[in-house]
Amino acid sequence: MGRLSLYVLALIALYTTSARAHAHHNVTEIDTAVPFDGKIYFHMTLQTFLWGISFPIGMVLGLSKSKYHVPLQSMNTVLVFVGTYFGHHHGGRQFPATVHGLMAKIILWILVTQAGCGIFLKLHIMEKSVRPWIVRVHGFLGKLFPLLGWVQMLFGVATALGFCRGGNLGQCAAHYIMGSAFIGYGAILVLMLTVGGKWLERRGCSQEMLDSSVITAWGIVNTFTEHHGGPWSHKDMQHTMMGVLWWAGGMLGMFLSRGGKRSFIPAFIIILTGWGMSAHEQALMISSKIHALFGYALMGAGVARIIEVCFVLNDNPTPPGTIRIFQHLPPYLLVLGGTLFMSATDEEMHNADGLGIDHVTYALFDFSLSFLIYLIITFLVHLYSNTGRNASEASAEPANAEEAGYSKLTNGEASRRLDDLDGPEAYEMTEQEESGEEDAVKIGGEDGVDWMGGHRAENGVRL
Repeated sequence: MGRLSLYVLALIALYTTSARAHAHHNVTEIDTAVPFDGKIYFHMTLQTFLWGISFPIGMVLGLSKSKYHVPLQSMNTVLVFVGTYFGHHHGGRQFPATVHGLMAKIILWILVTQAGCGIFLKLHIMEKSVRPWIVRVHGFLGKLFPLLGWVQMLFGVATALGFCRGGNLGQCAAHYIMGSAFIGYGAILVLMLTVGGKWLERRGCSQEMLDSSVITAWGIVNTFTEHHGGPWSHKDMQHTMMGVLWWAGGMLGMFLSRGGKRSFIPAFIIILTGWGMSAHEQALMISSKIHALFGYALMGAGVARIIEVCFVLNDNPTPPGTIRIFQHLPPYLLVLGGTLFMSATDEEMHNADGLGIDHVTYALFDFSLSFLIYLIITFLVHLYSNTGRNASEASAEPANAEEAGYSKLTNGEASRRLDDLDGPEAYEMTEQEESGEEDAVKIGGEDGVDWMGGHRAENGVRL
């Protein structure tokens, strides 16, 4: 494996040098009338798979200390450079220098650094002096991969379609940042459901305290960044007041969540935000419809979250190892809301309207994409809990009846339910342990007597 790693590092260094010397396409504008060719489609498909699925899987395997981490990430690194090659050597539609290309260079150098750190760790040298620092750098860069991949994929979509240029940059950034934030919020809730509960317990902190803190900070920033001078439009006023709502409600949520207590405030803020967005009129009908669906998704997420905290969990944290199916609804709806909002920029809406796509078809695509995103999130969390050092712990834990869809019965509850039976249902044929004779036994009666044998059952119930 050490020799393979050296080959990978040499390939990276060689490719980085050639990529830096590569002359960029001599164009200044993106002509969307020119179709893509097969090479750029291959580039898009391969890089989306690597950064959206394979690299995150490799990161999770590294966190769980799986033996498959190194070979998978080595393969991913080689394939990234294969995909990058096709991104620079294609026909069809050509592209000027964009943020997508700049981000690609940054990612390449991060890959070089990450691969170098990995090779150093495999050599097991300087164990006391240098290795602890390299471990930290390697871990930090590895955890950045999903975020870097997500950002680069967004840049790739915008570049391929010629979006987010000129005067559209601000609106495009607002949609992509906020949409990504809602998707990230959903991912964090999934993490806290499964592997984050103990972390919260150790710190004596509730999820709502974290949520309220982030909402407060976001609201303060939003309050002072939505208006950029000149006359106030209705959008400026709505967005600014949304910021005021967030920091005002966020501070209340922080107060109510002190001492590890649960709170309904973050969910209620999500509901109010969704209500505001659902009534956000747009220039195109399809845009108004998609914004309304975004608002409905947020309102649904907020309502579901309040039901979860107040009634499903009864103001308590999620018990370790026990996840109700209903608890997946709030994070999924947040992912759906984020997906809808990211797809609702003015350019995207005008493009869809020009292609004759109605809001139902467009929304169904967003629903499908949100399912895939949530599938990846939940799969990665499941993978972490069942691979590497966590695999033995998962196999050692007894099967959880509640998580499988069944409710546990205590002995008292079982007896009370059986006491309610009367008539033939209260009797069952059983085989005596000593004599082997078949007797009719009353199950769960007050005296727990073996009616045919005439002696008391030791535990009240014999099955």
